[in-house]
Amino acid sequence: MLRILSGGLEIFSGLLLVALMLITGVDVIGRYLFDTPLSGAFEMTELLLGALVFAALPLVSQAGGHVEVDLLATVLPERIGVYLLWLAAGITAVALLFFAWQLYGLGLRQAEDGTRSISLRIPFAPIAFFAAASCFVAAIFGFVRAARK
Repeated sequence: MLRILSGGLEIFSGLLLVALMLITGVDVIGRYLFDTPLSGAFEMTELLLGALVFAALPLVSQAGGHVEVDLLATVLPERIGVYLLWLAAGITAVALLFFAWQLYGLGLRQAEDGTRSISLRIPFAPIAFFAAASCFVAAIFGFVRAARK
């Protein structure tokens, strides 16, 4: 199940990245060659970049790609290093679950208020819900990674 979810996030992240490149390319070519920039390109870029960050967050947690300072792990016995790994996974999971909870609440408020982007009128609630789910999945992936070590 986690492997399927991970693969889906990898594909989705790649599609978001391609969309960002296409929008930027069309906007730059339109702006400088035809004096007609892509309408809403800045807003689309902002939203897609935010979605890309949250789409990649669980993948980074799964791969252990977060910045880690292991000054103590190199001088302490290996047994204690395992406990430190679990402690770090627990603290990270608590932080990610807090973010998920806050983003879910934000999504509910945005859905209730009908909050949308300024120029393209894209609703914000689905993005907030996606970010909340992504933080939740990242917390799970972090624990799974700790359990494998």
